Amino acid sequence: MSINKYYIVTALIFMSIGMAAASPVTVNGTPLPPIAVTADKSSGLDEVLVVNSVYAPEVSYESSSTSTRPKWYRYSSLGGGYAEEIANVSYDGNMSAISNADTDMGYIIEDGDSRYYFWIVGYENHDLDITSVSVSDESDCDRTVLNVSGKGSEIHYYGINGRRFILPREIEVRYLNLEWNDERKNYEQTEQIKSIDGIDHAILITPPVYCATSFTIEGDRFLKVWNRQVSASTPTYHPVAVECHTSATQAEGDDNSNQISSGGDGLGGSAPAEIEFNAYITDAVIHTEWQISTDPDFGNIEYRLNGQDLSFTFRDEGTRYVRFVGSNDNGSCETYGDTYTVSIGASELKCPNAFSPGASEGVNDEWKVAYRSIVDFECWIFDRYGTKMYHFTDPSAGWDGCYRGKLVSPGVYYYVIKAKGADGKNYKLSGDINILRYKGRKGVNSGS
Repeated sequence: MSINKYYIVTALIFMSIGMAAASPVTVNGTPLPPIAVTADKSSGLDEVLVVNSVYAPEVSYESSSTSTRPKWYRYSSLGGGYAEEIANVSYDGNMSAISNADTDMGYIIEDGDSRYYFWIVGYENHDLDITSVSVSDESDCDRTVLNVSGKGSEIHYYGINGRRFILPREIEVRYLNLEWNDERKNYEQTEQIKSIDGIDHAILITPPVYCATSFTIEGDRFLKVWNRQVSASTPTYHPVAVECHTSATQAEGDDNSNQISSGGDGLGGSAPAEIEFNAYITDAVIHTEWQISTDPDFGNIEYRLNGQDLSFTFRDEGTRYVRFVGSNDNGSCETYGDTYTVSIGASELKCPNAFSPGASEGVNDEWKVAYRSIVDFECWIFDRYGTKMYHFTDPSAGWDGCYRGKLVSPGVYYYVIKAKGADGKNYKLSGDINILRYKGRKGVNSGS
């Protein structure tokens, strides 16, 4: 190894390299203005200069003083350890320069105790030209693949230790897609922009595309600065990928205060439990189905119900599992919603034996049964002479102690109940109802 090469390697290892506030290097004579790009910090370079031609006509360096003449070195992809000194350097005061500098090459300027490291990219060696773009047949349920005809490979530069880096070209792929908005509970169409560094291989789009769109490829960042950008678009693409989101809401009755709690905070509880299931789907979902199973793996599906939305009343004791399944027109892509667990507790029915209608509003002024998972119910109330005072079929309802619009007299009345639970249990109940005395008021019967 030469003395110069050894000195440069030592400097690369031990010197701390910082970015200058303003570049001391200038490129002159190019048809279009050069573009300075910040180099990756780990490259050890101060900057990367992009010129639109194959050669840089003149590269000059402004030294901080005239006491020394800077030395110039050039290195390839092998790194700064193999740098060679450039002989034909011109000097004018504190300015030094080289002519017809090679591009796609690294340079080191040794100025006394300081050094400046940079790489020059010749854009004509990597020119972007997009002939056409199309959606590949390799696209499937999980990805969209684009094929691009033209040229425009990745642009590389090499750090002072010979490590290769990619210079971001920022070629843009623009298209529309659907994104789920959890707050609004719907899919919204948004523009997507994917940045790529080259078109010399297939372009993978993930997540997959869920709506009809065309793909436009345009760029790159350097052509945009030079106002020479190129672009190409696909015909309208119709997606095959599918996605869904689902929700479940349990309907609550007007008054369920006399239901016996089944415990837990999930869906179900006391039968009959009416639950609304809703599915929100992307454009390619054609076939829709809700499945209700007795096992969480859906090995034993009791119901398959077509439709995007489902209203279902659970009447049987036990645990059921519910999910949505959607697929595209030929069934090649499927999507599954969340699995919902619906648990219906065992039936129970209890009857009170006393209440005091008219005594204090809202406090024990109505006769109601306490129940859970009662799916069929019928109750008759009689006075001691066998006269029917009241009849009702909703276990959440009750008797307010009135007969023909007036409160009945205190005393003993009788109930007869026939009911059936979600677990198949049959109830045949009868017993006394004691109406306690209350303060008389206008409109109250003196007897039954």
